[in-house]
Amino acid sequence: MIQIRAIIFDLDGTLYVNRELGQEVHLSACRTIARHHGISDEEAGKLLRQTKEHLSRESGFPISLTRSCQELGIDIRELHRRFCQEISPEKFLTRDERVVALLKRLGSKHELYLYTNNNGCLTSRIMGLLGIDGMFRRIFSIEDFWRPKPDREILESIFTEIRRPPQECLFVGDRYPIDLMLPEQMGARVFLSTSGEELLRVETVIGNAS
Repeated sequence: MIQIRAIIFDLDGTLYVNRELGQEVHLSACRTIARHHGISDEEAGKLLRQTKEHLSRESGFPISLTRSCQELGIDIRELHRRFCQEISPEKFLTRDERVVALLKRLGSKHELYLYTNNNGCLTSRIMGLLGIDGMFRRIFSIEDFWRPKPDREILESIFTEIRRPPQECLFVGDRYPIDLMLPEQMGARVFLSTSGEELLRVETVIGNAS
């Protein structure tokens, strides 16, 4: 079996799990939609939910918040500008020494990367709060491409930049259809993690796969 050389982590919901922060992101998106369409925040929330449900039925799998906002005519750059202005991860996140230690161990043996639908501003603040800034060789954020996951061309660009074929990569994320399904189809190995306890088990999977 080909050895895993690079691990590509998702950020939100993977390296930390915090429902309150996720709700803040959702509410900010609703306010952005409300301003754009001239409706109330409550109406925007309903419209966003209906749009996500419609797109999910059409595609057959869950759709990201960013892609749903795009469908409603929201410019991604404006959406993330508002996220940076309105969202304060400092209210919700604290350092988890278990995750810090995990990444240090993994980084001593593997190339670590981050690939997130979040923007650079919030990503930097979140990583600082978690104590994991400086642990990744490269961070790929929404600002690198302005196209949300999943996206085959972006994944091909990432493989090219890190100089690794999919078969030498492990993707770690909390949403299989958005973070993991396409990398797996392209030949990468994947690990689904929806809690801190699951994340800590990634070493076992790497040991079995290598």
